[in-house]
Amino acid sequence: MAKAQACGKKDDFLYNHLSQREELWFDFMADTGDGGNPTYTVARLLAKPLLNVDMDGKRKFLPRGDLLLIGGDLAYPNPSPYSYENRLFRPFEYALQPPDFYNPAHIAVKKPELPKGVKSLDTYEGPQCFAIPGNHDWLDGLEIFVRYICHKSWLGGWLLPQKKSYFALQLPQGWWVFGLDQALHADIDILQFRYFSELVRKQVKKKDSVIIMTHEPSWLLDWYWDISTGPNVSNLIQDVLKGRCRIRVAGDLHHYFHHSVVNKSSKNGSIEHLLVNGCAGAFLHPTHVFAKFNQFLGSSYEKKAVYPSFEDSQRIALGNILKFRKKNWRFDVIGGIVYFVLAFSSFPQCDLENILQDTNSTGRFQGFFHALWMAISNMMEYSYISLGGTLVLLVIAYFFVPSKISRKRRLFLGLVHVIAHLAAAMILMLLLEIGVEICIRHGLLGTAGYHTLYEWYRSVENEHFPDPTGLKARIQFWSLGLYPACIKYLMSAFDVPEVIAVTRINICKNGMTALPRAYALVYYVGVFFYYWVLSTPVVSLVFGCYLYICINWFNLHFDEAFSSLRISNYKSFTRFHVNKAGNLEVYTIAVDKVPREWVLDPQWEEEQLSKTNIPSYEREYPSTWAPQWPFPDPNYNARVVDHFVIDRL
Repeated sequence: MAKAQACGKKDDFLYNHLSQREELWFDFMADTGDGGNPTYTVARLLAKPLLNVDMDGKRKFLPRGDLLLIGGDLAYPNPSPYSYENRLFRPFEYALQPPDFYNPAHIAVKKPELPKGVKSLDTYEGPQCFAIPGNHDWLDGLEIFVRYICHKSWLGGWLLPQKKSYFALQLPQGWWVFGLDQALHADIDILQFRYFSELVRKQVKKKDSVIIMTHEPSWLLDWYWDISTGPNVSNLIQDVLKGRCRIRVAGDLHHYFHHSVVNKSSKNGSIEHLLVNGCAGAFLHPTHVFAKFNQFLGSSYEKKAVYPSFEDSQRIALGNILKFRKKNWRFDVIGGIVYFVLAFSSFPQCDLENILQDTNSTGRFQGFFHALWMAISNMMEYSYISLGGTLVLLVIAYFFVPSKISRKRRLFLGLVHVIAHLAAAMILMLLLEIGVEICIRHGLLGTAGYHTLYEWYRSVENEHFPDPTGLKARIQFWSLGLYPACIKYLMSAFDVPEVIAVTRINICKNGMTALPRAYALVYYVGVFFYYWVLSTPVVSLVFGCYLYICINWFNLHFDEAFSSLRISNYKSFTRFHVNKAGNLEVYTIAVDKVPREWVLDPQWEEEQLSKTNIPSYEREYPSTWAPQWPFPDPNYNARVVDHFVIDRL
């Protein structure tokens, strides 16, 4: 850290080897996150030597970036050797292979480690990569990030010259990139602030332009949560750079947003463009939640571009109702247990006469809702387990509601949420009880006691397997009665509906206190099995409806409502071009649909055999895998969703 105070050209934080070029293409991406199909799709687009994209109905060719900037959250859910190697390094190695001498276990002590024949970074012609850590990368104290980014030399075919978690890049034509490390505090520390302040004072000219790269888009998150974070970053932008910060880019939110200042004023040091692009591989975030953002650091902003659109974002949220259970089937385990706890004390329902004996549907509905009300009332008045479960669920539901809204509204939403689950649990309980009662009244259950299946087995056994020598009696004697008791009770376990029906009849006739504990346990276990199967679709439906209403009506739960859908589509990255005139051209390239199946690319195989002595970045087809039909190839259906130009100062 002491080196951060010395503002020299050859320290571990400043890189100026790109500044002598006439022009430069470079890319920005963030939140590679989940790995697999979406991460490889974006990496494959980045590796393409000449990307053919659709721009306003016309084809445009964009050359590969000489520099790749990654805005944090390199792997989810937490940093580990497994997540970094499989969800970050492997997709990039498939997209652009590292050099032949690359050793995955090698630790780079003295960087940059250049290929043979290359004397310095100034003469290296291949693509390079710099990355800042995100909040997920900091969960282990940045240990894995330092090991894999700061002490490795290659991310696939991209060279990693970076030595620290933050850096400054001097680009051509007076452009700079400041990569800030916000750690877990959404702000830079004093050492970073001091370093960048000294750098600006000594080397950044008054007519230079700076791109600030952070992980979190504080302008959107501060507006959403109604808080103020990052005072050191704000001080750096307003008081130190004083209008030279032309654009700020970030990730963290997994969508694309571009806002532009309405009236730029050099007095308050406002940023001209705010850009969020966290679509490099993680699940999708909604956009419509942030539709009303328009103020940051005392300046007014307007939306210039958004991806996906607000309408698509609201439509996608509907998947919480239709697809929640399919995407989150493990939720059934918890949901079924919770519902059984809520309805536990209401089993059995012995008084169902008003429902079953009424001849018209209106009377039956009235009887059903009366029974429902009585079940809930009795649970509130007499139950300990179900009432306790309801109160615990209410506390959880209250704290589950985001703190963005007032306590009264959180309590109201939590209460409505719990009431919906409680009502659904009780309705399912009544439906199950009505089903058992109908079977009993029609003689389908509860006619032959607990051991109906065993009695049938004994009759068949006596008919077809007679025992004239008394062998069965001797086996019963020498086994101390385990035979046939084991068979008897094992068959009872497989005759669950009959056991439930007989026990229910005994409870309704003699009361719960007259029932032995073992029989009560068997009864509730049998009821739980059928009730769990019946309740799991409903609990997912109710919870999915809650998320849908919150995200589309109240703009709440934007993280939970979309992470539950696990959407791998709608991926994008941003390609920048510092042209010879000193202007910065910005292209955001998007792919609506991510391929899910891949095959070995025959063109890549052919090049592997014919061009063995050239680096991967010089090949026309550098990526290993191509989409399998019928999935379209993103290399040919990618499109530009936003394009703008920032003029030189």
